[in-house]
Amino acid sequence: MKTKAPKRPSPWLAGALSLLLPGLGQIYARQRYRGGAVLIAFLVVLGMVAWYGQPAWYFAPLGIWLWNVWDAVGQAGERRVSVLIPLLLGLTAAYSIGWQMVRVDFTSANWERGLAVLRPMFRPDLFERRTELNRMWTPISVPCSTTQEAPPARRQDGEKLAFATPDCAGVLETVIVSVSGMWPDTDTEIWWETNIGDDKPLGGNENAPLIVRTDETGSLTTTIRVPSTILIAQPDPTLQLTHRIYFDQRRPIGGLQFSTNGGFVVKGMTESVTMALMATFLAVLLAIPISFLAARNLMSANPFTFAIYVVVRTVLNFVRSIESLILAIVFVIIVGLGPFAGVLALAVHSVAALAKLYSEVIEGIDPGPIEAVRATGANWVQVVRYGVIPQIVPPFTAFTIYRWDINVRSSTVIGMVGGGGIGFYLIQWIALNDMRAVGAAFIAIAIVVMTLDYVSARIRERLV
Repeated sequence: MKTKAPKRPSPWLAGALSLLLPGLGQIYARQRYRGGAVLIAFLVVLGMVAWYGQPAWYFAPLGIWLWNVWDAVGQAGERRVSVLIPLLLGLTAAYSIGWQMVRVDFTSANWERGLAVLRPMFRPDLFERRTELNRMWTPISVPCSTTQEAPPARRQDGEKLAFATPDCAGVLETVIVSVSGMWPDTDTEIWWETNIGDDKPLGGNENAPLIVRTDETGSLTTTIRVPSTILIAQPDPTLQLTHRIYFDQRRPIGGLQFSTNGGFVVKGMTESVTMALMATFLAVLLAIPISFLAARNLMSANPFTFAIYVVVRTVLNFVRSIESLILAIVFVIIVGLGPFAGVLALAVHSVAALAKLYSEVIEGIDPGPIEAVRATGANWVQVVRYGVIPQIVPPFTAFTIYRWDINVRSSTVIGMVGGGGIGFYLIQWIALNDMRAVGAAFIAIAIVVMTLDYVSARIRERLV
């Protein structure tokens, strides 16, 4: 008995149906998935264009609609039609909308302002010439009290003598300071230190150093004004406390040394690398056992283990979706400012990321050894010990090194929200507009990241 060949769909009817509703002609031509994809793509692009209300962008859904008719005719006639045209139309509309959303406007760029920021960064404050410090200071009481007499604002150290007149003063009051026994004919910086150790400049409008030159005998006398901000952190501004007035002289002795900010850069980068190392170590300890629970090939033996797999995978996806910077803000609230909060944030995010990578390695291993070990009647632990671990050690090691590399980069940002490391100093320098220190930090970050990237790449080459 001869079977009838199925009737071929009519190209004209397929085109008419797609003209009526995008994708309907493809469904009629027995291409259900293609028809559904065409309809969804058309509705998404049409909704996107309608939402932002730019008439010129309606060319994209209109073009997809016309292509859809052509495609339906081709599908009915068993002729292949490329999807490149609707893809380009959709991407063009999306890019045009994105351009408007991010408000791209090159005319708003202020090159003078940009150069004002960049110029100091090309003179990074990392090293300075080695200098010898000659320092003297005198105490002074602030404010004056009606109930107690201020101690003498006078101090002698060998041949050096420093004193202030009067012995006490209030905020913004004038004080005469003198020092002798210093280096002759040398610029001397005079600055104020509060009772809690805060430094206050005395020049300009309390925002610049005060420099006075000693005479040929090493003496100087000048007038200063008590800084206006020295009592802000004092709970009782009427309580008489002892402050200090410093006289600093410096002269070069040859060679280079880390500047003050350079020392902070080294300290911050050391913290960042250490934070990344500690976070990666803690993450590995937790991620390895979790990764076995998140491997489908190991957890699909029965409904109970499969349920554990689904729960673990869901939790990992949830934790991994939260950026470590957000986690750092949470941990700063819980444990306070400092590197410990940064370590916890990096560790939590790294656990989720490494557990996912480890589990995918486990899922991609050769099933032969696993089946051979199971055939001997081994339990789950023995299967993992003899069938899985020998295959995963090299890729696990490579992924761990790569994650440490990532954590070093992340640790430089986490410090900006109080998580310690170089970012903690960087955000303060940016706030103070100290672009020379910012430039030094950028250089240090780049050197450390490039070095670790090179070392980790070489190690991964040997392991994989």
